[in-house]
Amino acid sequence: METAFVLGAGLGTRLMPLTSERPKPLVPVFGKPLITFALDHLLAAGVKRFVINTHHKPEAYTRLLGMMDGRATYRGHELLFSHEDVLMETGGGILQAHSLIGDQPFLVHNGDVLADLDLRALIESHHAGGHLATLGLRSSGGPLHVNWDASSGLVRDIRGKLGFGDLPPYLFTGVYVLSPEIFDFIPPGEIVSITPILLERIRQGSKVGGVVLDGGTWFDLGTITSYLEVHRLFSSPTACLSYLPRSEWPHMQAPSATIDPSATLKGFHSLAEWTQVYASATLEDSILWEGASVGEGVHLRNCVLRENQHADRDAEGVAF
Repeated sequence: METAFVLGAGLGTRLMPLTSERPKPLVPVFGKPLITFALDHLLAAGVKRFVINTHHKPEAYTRLLGMMDGRATYRGHELLFSHEDVLMETGGGILQAHSLIGDQPFLVHNGDVLADLDLRALIESHHAGGHLATLGLRSSGGPLHVNWDASSGLVRDIRGKLGFGDLPPYLFTGVYVLSPEIFDFIPPGEIVSITPILLERIRQGSKVGGVVLDGGTWFDLGTITSYLEVHRLFSSPTACLSYLPRSEWPHMQAPSATIDPSATLKGFHSLAEWTQVYASATLEDSILWEGASVGEGVHLRNCVLRENQHADRDAEGVAF
């Protein structure tokens, strides 16, 4: 499958203040922008080109991904950007980007999900079933809102809207395949999620499939707690992503990070470029973005310092 639409326009309100100056998909995980995990994930499945929608702080994409005139490249592959002056939600955003996506089946991947799923199985199921849409599902790991019929391989309900709530519920991963016919069913100019579009198509008899992808990892970095927890997990030498070698990621300390010899580092940590930890400071299970610094003698535990922020007092569980 050649093209993917990656959702990059989210506001990330639950992650504030981390998302005050950049959209949630650009929040770094061990210094790597979150959306680039989706790009790597999709490249490993054979995707060749990407369309990304933007809304909140689009200039951050220019700074962090090199966007210029609505275009950029990532690992030699084309990125096209569809900017939404008004946030159009998933359905409206997909329709607005129609001319960039084209008229072939395409993958959709939430830009704020860090996952390692069998995308080829998802693609193969979509083609084999002749589906309008095929959703990647999991048996656990979050809210279970999708009622899927294993005997037919079809989604029968979402959030109990169609009366099939007796079927087993599954988590929707935010990764799915759409056939180009979907464009015919999204009302032009409307702010609309893809969910009511799919529900109406199911009601009308269209085939919306599902594939249970319980292997691999899946994280929705929706809160500061989950953001810290992902760093804790991947600080372990045994945790890995199939599409990203450990030699490439994660790096706990950037080459330009400066740590005073009298400072103490405990637990996991992530020190991005140009960060500084001053004399006698203690950094425990905490994350510093580019240019952030920890003052002399300051003790931080379970904290996140955004870009260029300075911590001059002890803190626990705080995002600066």
